[in-house]
This record gives sequence, structure tokens and C-alpha cells, in this order.
Amino acid sequence: MSKIKENIRTVVNELEKYGSQQKTKIRFVAVSKGQNHAKIIEAYNEGQKVFGENYLQEAINKKEHLKDLEIEWHFIGPIQSNKCKLIAENFSWIQTVDRIKIARKLNEFNKTSIPLNICIQINISNEETKSGVNIDEIDVLIDCINSLDKLRLRGFMAIPSNTHKSEILINEYKKLKNIYDKFKCTHTMIDTLSMGMSNDYLLAIENGSNLVRIGSKIFGSRL
Repeated sequence: MSKIKENIRTVVNELEKYGSQQKTKIRFVAVSKGQNHAKIIEAYNEGQKVFGENYLQEAINKKEHLKDLEIEWHFIGPIQSNKCKLIAENFSWIQTVDRIKIARKLNEFNKTSIPLNICIQINISNEETKSGVNIDEIDVLIDCINSLDKLRLRGFMAIPSNTHKSEILINEYKKLKNIYDKFKCTHTMIDTLSMGMSNDYLLAIENGSNLVRIGSKIFGSRL
């Protein structure tokens, strides 16, 4: 068995175990940035159909090469306003919306009858250099997205502090979970809490995540 297949089976088994314990379905996005087509095809053939990309042009090149595969593409990188047209045309999920301007442009450029699935990225660690909306600005952004007919708000995404201190991570996860629970009560279409990556996804799941973004744990180091 190849290493990628082995890694996927390990992750799937872990997510099924945790999902059973928490009585919820936990999905994962295979983060394929910096990975070649062959590795993506190998993961796809093992049953992985959801892939995430950070860099637009790299993603478009891959999507063209892999157009015969039924892949659910997630955009998980920072969004520049001049890239919104191509992002809207090439992704069904966009996890990093953090500004009203971006939401409106994505809505404008979605020319299909299918709404784009949107996660609001929250700057949960309050780092000035990190993307994401501030907590006190979430309400306004939610209202904007809900007013746009070509977008569908699905939930929230965050990249926590770059630290190995579990107490810091857990505090940020719990803060995000509280935000998720609060808005889920009043917005029934919200069903996604995207937090946790290769180095912390099990800890994130233990603290409420139901969508994790896993790259190196599946593919190994990037090219």
C-alpha cells in the first residue's frame, strides 16, 4: 500500500472514531497546495473527493488537468479582491471570506444558479498580520452574506496561533466553538466549523471542529 493511501485510511478511521463518539460527521479537506497531480489522483482513487488550495493560479492549473474527476474544490487562502472572479468560477467552497467587499464581489461573479458555500474566516488569535474578521464585526458580515442570493453561509473557519502550547490552542478553539454555537442557533443553514490542521486536528475535533484541513499528514512535505 502506498503511503498516501495508508495516511488517508488512518485519518478516515480517526475521524469516524471521533465522529461516532461525538455523534456527528467529521469531514476533512485534503490540502493539496504544492502537491503534484499524481498525488491528488492517488488520494482521489482512495476515495478522497474534497481538496483545498491556497494559491489561485496553481489551483486553476490543477483543476484543468483534473477536470474529469468529481472533486469538491475549497479555496482556503487569503482572498485579494482582483482574484474574486476566478475564485467564484473555480471553487464551490470558499473558506476565507473576511470582508464585505469580498463577499459582494464573489456574489457578483457567481454566474451559476448554485450558491457558493461560504465560511467566514475569524481572526481568533487577534494577530495583526493574520487574515480574518474581528469577533465584534461578525454580525455585520453575516448580515451582508445572507443578503446575497449567490452565496450560502455555511459556517466559520480560523487559523489558530502558531504554537505547540495546547492550552492556548484549546482556548482559541473554545472561543470559536462558542461563536459557532451562538450563530447556529439563529442561522439554521450554519453547519460547518473548520478548524484544525495536520499538527492539531485531533485536538481541534475534541473541541468542536467538524471540518479539518489536512495536508502534510496525507501527502508528506510539499514540493
